[in-house]
Amino acid sequence: MTDSTKSSGPNLLIMMSDQHVPFACGAYGSTMARTPNLDALAERGTVFDAAYCNSPICVPSRAAMATGRYVHQTGNPDNASPYLGTEAASWGHRAAQAGIPTTTIGKLHYRSVEDDTGFPDQRRPLHVRDGMGDLFHTLRSLQPPALQLRAAVADARPGESDYSRFDRSVASEAANWLQERSAQQDRWLGKVSFVTPHYPFTVPKEFLDLYPLETLPLPRRNDSQEWDRHPAVDIYRQACGLDQPLTREETLKAVQAYYGLVSFMDAQVGIVLDALEETGQADNTIVLYVSDHGELLGTDGLWFKGTMGEGSVRIPTILSGPGVPIGHRCGTNVSLIDVFPTVLHALGLSPALEDADLPGRSLLGIANEPDDTTRTVFSEYHSANSYTGSFMIRRGPWKYVNYTGFEERLYNLESDQWEEHDLAPEPAYADQLEQCRAAMREICDPDLVDQQVRERQRQRIEEYGGVANVLKKPLMAYSPAASS
Repeated sequence: MTDSTKSSGPNLLIMMSDQHVPFACGAYGSTMARTPNLDALAERGTVFDAAYCNSPICVPSRAAMATGRYVHQTGNPDNASPYLGTEAASWGHRAAQAGIPTTTIGKLHYRSVEDDTGFPDQRRPLHVRDGMGDLFHTLRSLQPPALQLRAAVADARPGESDYSRFDRSVASEAANWLQERSAQQDRWLGKVSFVTPHYPFTVPKEFLDLYPLETLPLPRRNDSQEWDRHPAVDIYRQACGLDQPLTREETLKAVQAYYGLVSFMDAQVGIVLDALEETGQADNTIVLYVSDHGELLGTDGLWFKGTMGEGSVRIPTILSGPGVPIGHRCGTNVSLIDVFPTVLHALGLSPALEDADLPGRSLLGIANEPDDTTRTVFSEYHSANSYTGSFMIRRGPWKYVNYTGFEERLYNLESDQWEEHDLAPEPAYADQLEQCRAAMREICDPDLVDQQVRERQRQRIEEYGGVANVLKKPLMAYSPAASS
């Protein structure tokens, strides 16, 4: 690897949120979301219009982003399988090996600060609860309904939560850290990670008030008569305690709270970007903004993530800074595994021999090329509220979903953005369906992966003393911010 500590190349700042769907961002066309800081970042750089997470839940998604590999490859398939640092190297390891100062501030959701995950300087770290994560997520078909999730949606209100207080502290810590870095001569790599707009739906009043209830639309397909009734989707809905519709007031208050949290998070992003500017480092820093997964936001009566719906797997991805096209929109399909090669590219590092088989590509390179209308990205889900493995590819405009044991699905997102017309049963699309199946088989055998993941989860339950012992652990709707 090159010695980039003496180079005049740019710094790299990765900013991450939790559970931000691009449809709730002005840069992605929302006329309702108040996201002035992200919108300004987008105006100065490139917006990726078809970006995806590689697993729509926190722990697996963050493991994929760290390692540049799929979670069925690394063994991080659920929220009880946090990244240890031994499964595969992270981009933090590569930066450290090159002598580049690397700092993380905020949520990582790995196992422990003691593990060598490639991030030795962790400030305000948030890791999984008790170093184990949520074993409830390994139960799958054995789990009782997670009624605490329904309660989390219905409990939308003004105020401060542990999450909003945590994010304020993350923004403040990041501003102080940028001040420190401005006094140094070497380039740096930093990651600043917020926990909002992830629920709890408790929102500082000034941000909640940005969205008067009477101005808010109901979610798409909010009426239970219109709900998507695919068996895997029905199972998720029931497992979250959402099989009975929320009231109109509960729904609108939750929508209001989510948008309020998005604006709150955007304000924290603004604090960090302002500090970058005020310390004179903005012109020499590449900034990448991503989220770990989306938010279903009431569509089909569903909330949170954990399905292959666009609201769950789509993420905002914005890149700005030296070498990035300004005011550009990129239509190439991308995903979080592209972050690893992006870090190497931005910092001028050569891949290690072990990185030769990484499936991702640098977002910097993709942003500077014509749109690739055939690129395939992949996502999978093996965690709570799902009885079956779910596997998705986006290939050009086509979206294909394989559910182990259930009917597959096919959509053309170019003409059907909201996934209202499943084309898989239609004979006219048989060739396209087979092409998508073949593209997925190049990545994995869904049935085999499902079996392997289920066996690992069964072993994990046994190691913990069985299902009864797993269920003795207090069930929580989200990880407390005090975990570290």
